[in-house]
Amino acid sequence: MGKKNAAIKILLVDDNENNLLSMEVVLEKEGYSFFKATSGREALRILLKEEDFSLILLDVKMPTMDGYETAQLIYQRDKLKQIPIIFITAHDYEEAAVFKGYQAGAVDFIRKPFNAQILRSKVAVFAELHKKNQLLQQQEEKLQAINSDLVQLNLELEKRVHERTIELENLNQELKALNLSKDKFISVISHDLRNPLTSLLASSENLNKDAEKLRPAQIKMFSGIIHRTSNKILDQLNELVEWAKNQREKSEFKRGKIHLVHGANESLDLLKVNALQKKIKLENNIEEGIYVHADSLMLRSILQNLVTNAIKFTPHGGEAIKVSAQPIDTMVEICIQDFGIGMSKETRDTIFGNFRSSSLLGTSQEKGTGLGLMLVKDFVEQHGGKIEVDSELGKGTCFRFTMPKI
Repeated sequence: MGKKNAAIKILLVDDNENNLLSMEVVLEKEGYSFFKATSGREALRILLKEEDFSLILLDVKMPTMDGYETAQLIYQRDKLKQIPIIFITAHDYEEAAVFKGYQAGAVDFIRKPFNAQILRSKVAVFAELHKKNQLLQQQEEKLQAINSDLVQLNLELEKRVHERTIELENLNQELKALNLSKDKFISVISHDLRNPLTSLLASSENLNKDAEKLRPAQIKMFSGIIHRTSNKILDQLNELVEWAKNQREKSEFKRGKIHLVHGANESLDLLKVNALQKKIKLENNIEEGIYVHADSLMLRSILQNLVTNAIKFTPHGGEAIKVSAQPIDTMVEICIQDFGIGMSKETRDTIFGNFRSSSLLGTSQEKGTGLGLMLVKDFVEQHGGKIEVDSELGKGTCFRFTMPKI
């Protein structure tokens, strides 16, 4: 038996085995696969066991169950409805019989005794149709597979785009943080180094001006100020470089045990000349025995920023600026109190909000950028503390901030 049509399965149904043999003999050269049944019930049993039949050649006149009844039962099953049926009949093609056959599901009729050539031709048509249907189904499955791959590819692309978007957002946040860190660094330099440099310049000016009239004790005093201040500026620069490095490497700030009264004295010493120029005293009223767990550079920057503002907004010859502290639960509250020009409620509500807000603190001659106060707030919050301000126009201001207590 040839193999060119091996995938074409044909069910032959006839109660006469000689007729079954005749049909098989006529079609066997085409290489079809045959299944044979001598009754409608046997045909149904075969159809329930086997699948993918290309065609059914079904005898109309059979005992117990004729071809029409068999066809109706076959087509009651959804998976068998697509199999074409050709009725084999010994009767004339009466109109009623033809109508009944088509109503039962027939696609064609062949009359007995059949013409071999006609039988081969008609079967060949349905065999070719079956092949094309199979090919179409294969193409559809390929298209579905391609579509599935495209959907998966699209999902993968969306995933990659989403991941890339997150990466870009993270990078943008890092750039913002780096830019803010740069601003902080500039602010620290601006606030923490300007004041001791002012002290250095003032002392050197006094030393150079009428040097021949100065007494040895005065010369020693001014040179001592220059020497101490220069060393402190050098120490601050070294600390700033280390702090900037930690910021760049995203290291945590270095907390340590700080004796608060000594830490405050270091900051106030650097600002004494500034205060003396306006004839203002700086008082450290912090009691001995209070220790905080803080970054020394940040704490000094906080104190210098706040005391500098206090000096700036206290009139010439005004009352002393006082630094005090008191433990509250697990924190220490530190207060920088001045009795200067004070500020309005509007200013109090906005001074920590943006770079320009603290310009409202002073007169047109005493305006700042506000960056220092933003930096102070950031440093305090990094320690888990908070900062508040009490102020009244014409009466003065108290900045209160907390640091972890040891």
